[in-house]
Amino acid sequence: MRCVIDSYAWLEYFMGTSAGSKAKEIIDTGSFEKLTPTICVAEVYAKSLRTEGQERAELQRLFIKSRSAMVALTEDIAIEAAKINVEMKKKVSGWGLADSIVLSTAKRKKAKVLTGDQRFLNLEETLYIE
Repeated sequence: MRCVIDSYAWLEYFMGTSAGSKAKEIIDTGSFEKLTPTICVAEVYAKSLRTEGQERAELQRLFIKSRSAMVALTEDIAIEAAKINVEMKKKVSGWGLADSIVLSTAKRKKAKVLTGDQRFLNLEETLYIE
């Protein structure tokens, strides 16, 4: 099975929360093909930079690259993300463009989204951790 790892899952993993422990079970095993959209790297890096400094942000970026394949934002993913964004903003409060990119990536790669973000809770593509 393929799994797109959302920023939420990475941040929980790094913080060592209970949701992070569930993410760890998936991230640290070979049972899943793990993918991380580059937008998630930007989100995790920004939060780490803001709260823990550049050295920690770099270590986390390298860790993410060692555990998953990076998926760049291609034109196809971007166009599908735009369409998803317009629809999801009508249905889900707080839905953002980054969420749309993550979901578009999962759809394009025929994968589940590993997240505990409640905005993804009722989507069939979601592998929900809490």
